[in-house]
Amino acid sequence: MKSIIITKWIEPYKLLETIKSEYNFKDFTFDGISKPIEKRKFFKEFENSNNVIGLYMKNVNKYYLFTREDSFDIWNKLVEVFGFNNEDFELSDEVENKPFDMVDLGKAEASLIFKD
Repeated sequence: MKSIIITKWIEPYKLLETIKSEYNFKDFTFDGISKPIEKRKFFKEFENSNNVIGLYMKNVNKYYLFTREDSFDIWNKLVEVFGFNNEDFELSDEVENKPFDMVDLGKAEASLIFKD
């Protein structure tokens, strides 16, 4: 698994709607107490799915899981919509903590988790 940590300011709901237009989705809503429980559920379902993308955004208490029947390169769609360049994101092989911590610390707007 890998993560794309988006550091460029973006409109979060535009990101959400862009991905929702291409994928089916499910969300895992949490509060301060249920956050680690919902994260475990999110990862368990993520690992058991094909053609899947996970999303975690700043100021939204949800983990999003997007799936579809066939493979699709969402990254090219996001580059087209948001005009990302190499300074706007960070790629990471670490998916358990870093993508979520960067968002929670305000160092990123959102993180995408995907299978390589």
